[in-house]
Amino acid sequence: MTLTDINPTTRRTFAASLATLPWFGSALAQGMMSGMPEMAGMGGMNAAAVSLAPVTAIAAGAPLAALKKLVNTSPKAGVFRATLRAAPVTVTILQDRTKTEFWAYNDLLPGPLIEVTEGDTVEIEFINDLPQESTIHWHGLPVPSEQDGNPHDAVPAGGRRVYRFKLPLDCAGTYWYHPHPHNHTAEQVFRGLAGLFIVRAKNDPLKAIPERHLVFSDLKLAADGSIPANDMNDEMNGREGQFALVNAQRQPVLTFDAGGRERWRIWNANSARYLKLKLPGARFTLVGTDGGLIGKPVANLTELVLVAAERIEVIVEAPPGAGVVGLVTEPVERGKMGMVPQEFPITLLDVDFSAVRPERLAALASLPQTLRSIRPLGAVKAKKRVVFSEEMSMAGGVHSMKFLVNGKLFDMRRVDLTSRINEVELWEIANDSDMDHPFHIHGVQFQVIERELDGKVTPESLLAWHDMANTRPGETVRIKMVQRHKGLRMFHCHILEHENAGMMGQVNVV
Repeated sequence: MTLTDINPTTRRTFAASLATLPWFGSALAQGMMSGMPEMAGMGGMNAAAVSLAPVTAIAAGAPLAALKKLVNTSPKAGVFRATLRAAPVTVTILQDRTKTEFWAYNDLLPGPLIEVTEGDTVEIEFINDLPQESTIHWHGLPVPSEQDGNPHDAVPAGGRRVYRFKLPLDCAGTYWYHPHPHNHTAEQVFRGLAGLFIVRAKNDPLKAIPERHLVFSDLKLAADGSIPANDMNDEMNGREGQFALVNAQRQPVLTFDAGGRERWRIWNANSARYLKLKLPGARFTLVGTDGGLIGKPVANLTELVLVAAERIEVIVEAPPGAGVVGLVTEPVERGKMGMVPQEFPITLLDVDFSAVRPERLAALASLPQTLRSIRPLGAVKAKKRVVFSEEMSMAGGVHSMKFLVNGKLFDMRRVDLTSRINEVELWEIANDSDMDHPFHIHGVQFQVIERELDGKVTPESLLAWHDMANTRPGETVRIKMVQRHKGLRMFHCHILEHENAGMMGQVNVV
């Protein structure tokens, strides 16, 4: 939906109201009154009052830090037991030694890495020392509804609870965890609350390859070191901070394994930023998606595109004779509205290949051509349709933006859809808006079947398990899934500001 979709009287009123604001240029307002489709200038109201720190305020060039692991306190084999505490923590991150208050799990940014094996039982005591209620959502993991950190099960400030679940076999993959309280998810994540979760396979065909963990996130900081609230542009387009970080570091240096080959697990832990990763001179081989390994490697990829909250696994081999090469993310067009500044490629980290000898590259063994057996889901028993849309209002002279599912704002008291356990369902995710929206559903992985845009249907070329699927404006994405647990599940856009603004629904599995 753009301004041209609004009736002329409403559009003139909206533009005239904008023209009275000190941050909005009269020329832009006049352009909107004549039918300009962009909602220009929306991001300036609060941004003008907040001076942001320059990108150089955080030092670059330190060695890439390894993720710190959560210690298992259980003496029993097959049981992982630990504590996660969410609380404010003060960190010195700016070069001028200005301190910043984050919210973090166990005082770590990002939160500690949980490593378990498929079939394990997980017991996590959650202590909430935040000033708000919170939960822990185990993003992508096949856990029961009552253990999945839904907003209905919020832990009050000062409270605690134990999450307990047993992981099924064949669920090895790259996951993560983050808060999911109603109306507070976006803020708690942009203040620092997110952690990593790996479920390892009992028999991993790639276990001999050195493994690297790369967590991409961004951070918005004011000049005084504080984390500012969202401005209107953040609420409309999703928050993208001026600092693009890897493992909570700005442009660190990754010293590549001397053997010449690494396995990278990549998390896009941004609230809204999409990634288009390129490593000049190198080729990527895709071996895993959100739900773990794919059936066969996909080689010779020159770029990797990840929507917010998506994870992948890739094999990287050193380019012959390479020295230090920058891993870059290029801008991704996702339909942002308003006065969006020009975007440029960002070097996220420097990869130092200088320790790799040419003879080591020549001696590398071929990758296994069968990684895992994935069968397509069978006959469909039921169909569902989910429509993402946007609605803008200037009621009472105040601008508001609504993000809707099937024409409705999220309501915790309303069940939007009903599914039956163990039945194959076909879901149509339709994007009736002007922005990309990444679809996510809790507690279940799905297979993307096909995409339809402008009347053209394109079958999905890769059979894989996902819990994230991007939808472009005007596009319908068809997916198949089978619910294995009864109970209430959330589905939503994973641009967290859009989720907060109402783009979420609930399916009850019976």
